[in-house]
Amino acid sequence: MKNGEISGIIAILKKHYPKADCSLDHHSPFELLISTILSAQCTDQRVNMVTPILFKKYPGAKQMSSAPLRDLEAIIRSTGFYHSKALSIKETSRALTENFGGKVPVDMDKLLTLRGVARKTANVVLGSGYGIAAGVVVDTHVKRLAFRLGLTGETDPIRIEKDLMEKIEKKDWIWFAHALVHHGRAVCQARNPDCPHCVLSKLCPRNGVL
Repeated sequence: MKNGEISGIIAILKKHYPKADCSLDHHSPFELLISTILSAQCTDQRVNMVTPILFKKYPGAKQMSSAPLRDLEAIIRSTGFYHSKALSIKETSRALTENFGGKVPVDMDKLLTLRGVARKTANVVLGSGYGIAAGVVVDTHVKRLAFRLGLTGETDPIRIEKDLMEKIEKKDWIWFAHALVHHGRAVCQARNPDCPHCVLSKLCPRNGVL
């Protein structure tokens, strides 16, 4: 894809999703971290229904690290994969308490030491929690749209992120991923993309051929 076409995609997305942001409800980097871990294979809407109960009972890393595993499992059950997610948020909270003074580290490498945290989660926390553009969030929507729009030919999230970081200006990394997520949910869905009504259709190499 040519630079002019990429600039065109950015311009259109900025017109239609100028304030695209993280749709996970949170009031702190800790809440965002836990919410993002819970969002794996689950909708943000469902996570947002669960976390108010979770954070009311266990508002910080110290409290959550001491929570009975069965209690965590019961609260987050509806998010799916609740056994592994409960263990992840408990162990992550323990690591935050023991190694980082209960604070979510502002560092990619340190975030990646936490259970249940890969680059996607770390990028969400750094971007939406701290306003730091360390990379581009690659979730299922970003992965799908980046391929359809010709921004990458890769399937591995790390390689996709590398391609996007090379093609998109750093100042747009945080916003761009959120814009693709919003567009992916509303228009360019996995099974039934609404190509005839897509604002990016003229620049999309896979328009109508999916």
